Amino acid sequence: MSGEERWRILRLHVEDQIPLTALARETGIGLRTLQRWKQLYRDHGITALNPHPRADAGTRRTAGELVAFIERLALTRPRPALTTLHRLVSTEAERRGLAVPSYATVRDIVQSLDPALVTLALDGPAAYRDRHELVYRRRADRPNEIWQADHTELDILITSAAGGKPDRPWLTIVIDDHSRAICGYTVFTSAPSAMNTALALRQAIWRKTDPAWAMCGIPDVLHVD
Repeated sequence: MSGEERWRILRLHVEDQIPLTALARETGIGLRTLQRWKQLYRDHGITALNPHPRADAGTRRTAGELVAFIERLALTRPRPALTTLHRLVSTEAERRGLAVPSYATVRDIVQSLDPALVTLALDGPAAYRDRHELVYRRRADRPNEIWQADHTELDILITSAAGGKPDRPWLTIVIDDHSRAICGYTVFTSAPSAMNTALALRQAIWRKTDPAWAMCGIPDVLHVD
C-alpha cells in the first residue's frame, strides 16, 4: 500500500475524527497498524507514510507456493481462524518439504492482503460497496457541491403487506459529500430503482418540517450507484 493510500485512510481519522477502532473495523487494517501510521504522521508528516524498502528486499523468506496457499485460505469463506490456518499451512509445508513459517509470518501475510479484496472475497459485492465507499469517497469543498445517492439492503426483516411474508427492506440515502450529512432518504421493499432514488432526492431538495434537519438545496453534481 502506497503512502498516498495510507493517508487516504488515515485522513478520515485526522480530518473527520473517525475513531481508529472504527477505521480498523471498516477497512480490515489492524488497529496497531493504524496507530503506527498515526504516530508516523504526527512525528514526520505525510511523507513518513511512504513505505520504506527493507534491507532484505527481494529476498524471499517464505516459499512462494506457501504464500499463495496462505492467501487462498485467507480468502476462503468462511475464513479459518488464524491458529487453524497456521496449522494447515504447517501441514502443507511439511508435505512439500518446505520450511514451516512461523505464526507471526502467517499472520503478517494475511494482514497484508488488500482490505478491499478481503471484503469482496468474504462478504460479497454489496459489503465491498458499503464499506469502501467510506474510504474511497470523493471530496467536496463546500455544501451542495456534490451529493451521492446509494442503496443498501437493511439487516432486518419486516412483514410484507402482500401475503404477510418476511422481507428485507432497502434504504436509499442522499448524502452531502462535504458535510457527510444525510439530505434525504426513502425506505422500500422493492428492488432499487430510479423512482426510489427520485423520491429520496425530492426529500433532499426540499426544506424539512423538522427545524433541526436543515439540509436542503440543489447539488451541482449528483453521483448515483
